[in-house]
Amino acid sequence: MALDKPMKLNSLGFAKSPQDTRVLVAMSGGVDSSVVAAVLHDQGYDVVGITLQLYDHGAALAKKGACCAGRDIHDARRVAQELGFPHYVLDYENRFKESVIDEFADAYLAGSTPVPCIRCNEKVKFRDLLETAKDLDADCMATGHYIQRFMGVQKAELHAAADANRDQSYFLFSTKQEQLDYLRFPLGHLKSKSETRDLARKYGLEVADKPDSQDICFVPNGSYAAVIEKLRPEAAAPGEIVDLTGKVLGVHKGIINYTIGQRRGLGIGGGDPLYVVKLDADKKQVIVGPKSALATRMVNLKEVNWLGDDIFTDLAERRIAVRVRSTRPPTDAILRPTGPSSATIELAVAEEGVSAGQACVFYDPDGTRIFGGGWITR
Repeated sequence: MALDKPMKLNSLGFAKSPQDTRVLVAMSGGVDSSVVAAVLHDQGYDVVGITLQLYDHGAALAKKGACCAGRDIHDARRVAQELGFPHYVLDYENRFKESVIDEFADAYLAGSTPVPCIRCNEKVKFRDLLETAKDLDADCMATGHYIQRFMGVQKAELHAAADANRDQSYFLFSTKQEQLDYLRFPLGHLKSKSETRDLARKYGLEVADKPDSQDICFVPNGSYAAVIEKLRPEAAAPGEIVDLTGKVLGVHKGIINYTIGQRRGLGIGGGDPLYVVKLDADKKQVIVGPKSALATRMVNLKEVNWLGDDIFTDLAERRIAVRVRSTRPPTDAILRPTGPSSATIELAVAEEGVSAGQACVFYDPDGTRIFGGGWITR
């Protein structure tokens, strides 16, 4: 008697037909997630679109063109209606405020430079929304992020996008392994954003030429200080600008107006150029010094998320590549675990402006795989 041949895996990795595979697509209203929904729907998948309302769109924090604005919800809904799949809007305002906005404000008050988009992916989209996907009996959740997921020998692996200019791995380092098992990223293999827009035109999507969102969705015009002062009025308390010896050079109008590495706008002209090298929230001091004082080779990390095949605490040290800012390419480094979720990074070449609150993302120095990362701490 002949044995039945195993069913071929579909494009999302499931041994069943697309029509029997339910996919929740996280739809921001932009061209990327809209194309994901259109492609999967065209392939016959049982697509369900979800858009999150993350804050009060009538509030002063909202801004036109941001990823969470009311116009974007309308655009996502229209794409679903035109293509003919169900779409829902979920009110996540309280979760977003508690998990992202409040932490963002508190981190700035403490003298750090947070990256709220990472926390939004970690604590809202890939945690709360992912659980909603499971509640809806979805087999997986797909997003429009530019990153790749491959099945390795041991487990699902996270890899950089084919288009280095669009790669979003820096903002997704905290994705847990169990989340990665469930997530899909259908755009990660595309070579350019123009390919995405061409697909949008192919499917007749009105968002085909919609501009990309550039700013943090709840920060109007990129003014962090204005948002934080609204949330935490005490953040604008004045204080001293001092040099590395403690000498007072001037007065500032709140440490929230300064970032590590800043040179302009210090109001202490004369002499050699000075840069912000440290923010002391307890003393309300902005510490400045020469550019050389910004350089560092040793970086301490907390909340490390490890996606490698080895057990993290079993590593004595490991050669990797790291990015300490989203705008910088990976650079050679040595990773040394110091606890279950902490580590030190020794950079091969000193970096300037490394700031607490930013992410340090781990890469395979010889390939495209992401091994996770951690949060830079003092």
